[in-house]
Amino acid sequence: MLPLGSKSAIQNSVWDKVGIPSRGLALQSAISKGLPYTVFLQIAGLTRIDKKELAACLSISSATLYRRAKAGQFTPAESDKLYRFTGILVACIDLFEGSKDDALIWLQSDIKGLGDNRPVDLISTSAGCDAVIDMIGRLEHGVFA
Repeated sequence: MLPLGSKSAIQNSVWDKVGIPSRGLALQSAISKGLPYTVFLQIAGLTRIDKKELAACLSISSATLYRRAKAGQFTPAESDKLYRFTGILVACIDLFEGSKDDALIWLQSDIKGLGDNRPVDLISTSAGCDAVIDMIGRLEHGVFA
């Protein structure tokens, strides 16, 4: 079990590391303006997921990723995907009581409750994100069916 207050510290740490405000008007403004390309690089580094694979998980083509790297910024829709991915990462780290390594293994494993899909492969859509968050919630509360 995590010490009291550790969950919040872990959550804030992840949001700070990737460079996304965790909530509120600052978050809305950042997504509306488009997140900087450096956020993508930080997420890739933190998760140790190859940039091409991470882009594919977010349904961002290689050509689009190249254009965003040159421009230095993502569109609001792409920024929202980066935000959702980070939110799932935070929830998954919380599920594994602060173990980023265990969270990353789970995110890249076939999960029976997700139709034998990897959570990272479902993150490109809102519905997929909802399914992953629902699965994390069920696991946190011991509901496996």
